[in-house]
Amino acid sequence: MAKKVKVSELVNQFGLEVISGEQGLKRTITVDDLYRPGLEMAGYFEYHPLERVQILGKTELAFLAMLPEEERKDRIDRLCQSEVTPCIIVTRGLDVPHELIDASNKNELPVLRSTVATTILSSRITGFLERKLAPTATIHGVLVDVYGVGMLITGSSGIGKSETALELVKRGHRLIADDAVEIRQTSDSQLHGTAPELIRHLLEIRGVGIINVMTLFGAGAIRNNKRITLVVKLEAWQQEKQYDRLGLDEETTRIIDTDVPLVTIPVRPGRNLAVIIEVAAMNFRLKRMGYNAALQFTAKLTETIAEDVDDLD
Repeated sequence: MAKKVKVSELVNQFGLEVISGEQGLKRTITVDDLYRPGLEMAGYFEYHPLERVQILGKTELAFLAMLPEEERKDRIDRLCQSEVTPCIIVTRGLDVPHELIDASNKNELPVLRSTVATTILSSRITGFLERKLAPTATIHGVLVDVYGVGMLITGSSGIGKSETALELVKRGHRLIADDAVEIRQTSDSQLHGTAPELIRHLLEIRGVGIINVMTLFGAGAIRNNKRITLVVKLEAWQQEKQYDRLGLDEETTRIIDTDVPLVTIPVRPGRNLAVIIEVAAMNFRLKRMGYNAALQFTAKLTETIAEDVDDLD
């Protein structure tokens, strides 16, 4: 189900003054894009994005004031007639034309006013709407920051995710969330994870209980949120399964609508998972910088085999 934000929430969040059309405060906002109707003020409504919050700044209102009264009334009526338009916001504390007040009351379209400059207000509202309307998901796992890489550790219950996170924290890395990770996808397809408020900074260790990481290890051991760039899946070692030993096969997993690189680590007694995950983080960073050890090894191996064949000839 698509998320929505009521216009009344926008009013409360930014302290906007309701000028007219109070009956329409129950209207909803479904997109995080804003729109400044420039061409529409000149009479071109062919591709007018009705579903966006409409922003009127100094430029738009000055142009409206230059128009003959009949044209001005026509443009404003057309701007206000749609039932899907959430609201109109006038910035810089400018005076609202009486034609706009009349049209908004007639169509029950909220006209709001802010004293903030147009560009600044647009940026703030866009950020607010992106957070509120972003697709979200909650995933069972642990999110840690290892060498600056946001790593989501997943796996079946009891596989050792929390214990691995504890060892990583002891080694100087930071915990974001344990057990439940709330993930938000931004408009540029980035995934950001955080912990639910109830379990923030807490870690559950079987046999010990719940511990507060910030209390035990200090403020430097935790973060409130982190972008997820790598997923590490822990799974019980399967003798018959063939695991990638070179690292040439690059897997991905889909979270919401974004594909994220995936590393599968088999778990068996004697394996130091924390060290392996540290190496996975450093190797991931090297790949992003353009160095791939597996490809380098394959290239050297191919070159060596070719030389041996030439010697035999």
